[in-house]
Amino acid sequence: MKIRSTLTVLVILLASSVSVPQSATAASVVAFDAVVPAPASASPSAGVTYQITSSTAVYSDAPEVGDQLARQLRRSTGYPIPIVTTPPAGGITLRLGSVSGGDEAYQLDVTASAITVLANRPAGLFNGVQTLRQLLPYAADSATVQPGPWPVPGGRIVDQPRYPYRGAMLDVARHFFSVAAVERYIDQIALYKLNYLHLHLSDDQGWRIVIDSWPRLATYGGSTAVGGDPGGYYTKAQYQEIVSYATSRNITIIPEIDMPGHTNAALASYAELNCDGVAPPLYTGTEVGFSSLCTSKEITYTFVDQVLGELAAITPGPYLHLGGDEASSTQPADYKTFMNRAQDIAAAHGKTVIGWHDVVNATPLPTTIAQYWGTTQRNTAVATAGRKVIMSPASRAYLDMKYNRRTPLGQTWAGTIEVRDAYGWDPGAYLTGLPPSQVMGVEGPLWTETIRTSADIEYMAFPRLPALAELAWSPYSTHDWTAFKQRLGAQGPRWRVMGVNYYHSTQIAWPAGS
Repeated sequence: MKIRSTLTVLVILLASSVSVPQSATAASVVAFDAVVPAPASASPSAGVTYQITSSTAVYSDAPEVGDQLARQLRRSTGYPIPIVTTPPAGGITLRLGSVSGGDEAYQLDVTASAITVLANRPAGLFNGVQTLRQLLPYAADSATVQPGPWPVPGGRIVDQPRYPYRGAMLDVARHFFSVAAVERYIDQIALYKLNYLHLHLSDDQGWRIVIDSWPRLATYGGSTAVGGDPGGYYTKAQYQEIVSYATSRNITIIPEIDMPGHTNAALASYAELNCDGVAPPLYTGTEVGFSSLCTSKEITYTFVDQVLGELAAITPGPYLHLGGDEASSTQPADYKTFMNRAQDIAAAHGKTVIGWHDVVNATPLPTTIAQYWGTTQRNTAVATAGRKVIMSPASRAYLDMKYNRRTPLGQTWAGTIEVRDAYGWDPGAYLTGLPPSQVMGVEGPLWTETIRTSADIEYMAFPRLPALAELAWSPYSTHDWTAFKQRLGAQGPRWRVMGVNYYHSTQIAWPAGS
């Protein structure tokens, strides 16, 4: 419920059927246990709040993190919120120092007189700021000036992630999304401490990145999309803009070039990549498994080397995703030969390979990471492969699955996934026989056969993606559906002021008006 008060009393922003005037709701004090993902440790100080006022200033040892916080507070409060060169006595201080828990850990202290975030690295400061944002009245995330006041509950949060990999995937191949749309999604997922965005840049329906040595990939292969919708592609400069934007929000971009299957856009662009030397027509359907690069031609490996080389040169992150799934038109022996060479090529360009879990049917490099997308909890080949695994089980984590049979968007081949289904599993114990130490993290993929707009992305990702984010970040000891659905419901008003087109799941008691 939302409890109206003009006193400095901590209240919990939970679900309520009672209508509360927007001005009072927007200024309500938020409680520590309204944060998503749940912090590792939270110790509120009863009766203590800090008030952001027109005299509040920000100091930061990581200038970009401080600037982002100050800019958002200026937009919503109308206060000047200056960036200062020494820690202010009564303001917000973001300091690099020593905390336990690694690069992304942080400590947040709120007293009646000051707010301090302490972290080992800028990534930790960024994460601490995301928690601070959720402790502010939700109107603080507005794009326009709101009346306030701006209380922050007092206490201490000491926090660190459960897994180093916490990701989302956006399929820009089946439907193309502009730079602005991708950056909008980056802003939304960053609030929930996700730190990887995996871009599915190529598929049968479209090729979405310029490759100078193979220009028709973008100009011709990128001209189509599912259902005959408009295509599109990113120039290298646009891709680098996305990478830079993500980096400033503690998110690493992982580009995927799917191979040897899911390659009709490439095959249609260059006849020589086909075994018969004949280019197929462009494709705008949704069936899978019919295409394959010609694994017996040496030019295919020249193609792979040049594509991965150009992509690696503009991707500062450590990973290249090589796909490798649903290659049913490639003979098993040919698949193994191809994927082994493709991994070597990626490694020669200084990158670590990620592949869909089918990659274990080849001979994965010792460093190759498998991304599990199966629909069951049993896959002996993956569990016994002896490598790191990113957990994306389709029946739990695929954000393109419908919430229920009435959902207007999405698919059902892996089942329907309500919010409780997305939340109700343990990534560390999900795949039978896989040692928990080999689980690297969690990713929520969003395939776009039926997704055309940012509003569509948001409808399918929210509220399920924050559920996956909590599984990836929070200690499993905090895992509790009853508590989580209350905290998740508290995000509804924040999403409303942010303009997020989220799905109003009936499993969540959303506050009135959200």
